[in-house]
Amino acid sequence: MSSTPTATLAPPPARILPTIVLSQFAGTSLWFAGNAVLPELQASLGLQQEALGWLTSAVQFGFILGTLCFAFFSLADRISPRLLFLLCSLLGAVANAMMLFSANSLTGALLLRGATGFLLAGIYPIGMKIAASWYSGKLGKAIGYLVGALILGTAFPHLLRGFGTALPWQTMLLAISLLAATGGLLMYLLVPDGPYLAKGARFEVANLLRVFQVRELRAAAFGYFGHMWELYTVWAFVPFILAYAYPDWPQEQLAVCSFLIIAAGAVGSVGGGYLSQRWGSERVAFAQLLLSGLCCIFSVWVLQMPAVLLPFLLFWGVVVAGDSPQFSALTARAAPPHLVGTALTVVTSIGFAITIFSIQLTGYLLTIMPVQWVFILLFIGPLLGLLSMRPLFTK
Repeated sequence: MSSTPTATLAPPPARILPTIVLSQFAGTSLWFAGNAVLPELQASLGLQQEALGWLTSAVQFGFILGTLCFAFFSLADRISPRLLFLLCSLLGAVANAMMLFSANSLTGALLLRGATGFLLAGIYPIGMKIAASWYSGKLGKAIGYLVGALILGTAFPHLLRGFGTALPWQTMLLAISLLAATGGLLMYLLVPDGPYLAKGARFEVANLLRVFQVRELRAAAFGYFGHMWELYTVWAFVPFILAYAYPDWPQEQLAVCSFLIIAAGAVGSVGGGYLSQRWGSERVAFAQLLLSGLCCIFSVWVLQMPAVLLPFLLFWGVVVAGDSPQFSALTARAAPPHLVGTALTVVTSIGFAITIFSIQLTGYLLTIMPVQWVFILLFIGPLLGLLSMRPLFTK
């Protein structure tokens, strides 16, 4: 690995950012591969409706465990990130394809989805580290593209369900595995270690805590945690909100609208990346977090106004995700250069752990409260995140 240069560097080759974005999309497609074939797995495994959530949760728990392990051992800062990305993409592709042989076992399916989530810890945060090694001054823009690719992958299963597919579910899983493996190979072959990649860190348990000793990193991280309290809960319940507001719509129409609302986050991510070049990542993240928090509050009234709900949800979809890459960029910039990968993985891990509590709490509240009063409580996350960001404007 090369150390950070002091001289002015030439612009990165034109292929670098498109390759990183494509590889990131290909690798993170593993995340939601199970969602795209859930009905088929349900029929194959004879699952009850409530058991389907276990398969999705297995990926989340696996990802959290993986990011903790990667951060604990500082793997992202001790191994070439492109090699780590390649290995995790290939192994993740194998774990995903192995689902073909576990279609008669719920336990096997859960273990494989958990393993896939674990390996995603070497794809999503590592892709951001690779981008950080090439784009120091324009990191907000670069990560905006990366998160935009992830968001499209998140929304893609809804699009599949909306338009239907003639492909057997086995073929779909194999195609996603091939896509992920190809993304890993492209990253390894076409994206060398960047000029801003610092020397790797030695393994020290204290690395997990050392990254939080930086005041600006704490501010960015806690802003991100507030953002994550809201983000995945909104995404998880978009289909529920649409079904509640438009009970007469067919499932296909609800699915397509769910795709559009979630995919709108890619506009916020990429657009926010460009705006960060002029206004700075701090201001872009603050503005989008504030706007999404206001959407939580206004949902009390808009949920009862079907005529304006759809454009409202599309706007919410833009701003609820658009601050994510800016928080990651702020975290990468504030972290000690030799611990950028560790900082990104541990902050991401905590953020995803927060999503589980938020989703479970919202699901419970929907059973005891009127729907229109539930989502206003998501404002707690953006509020605390906004307050935590103050040091970023006083440095």
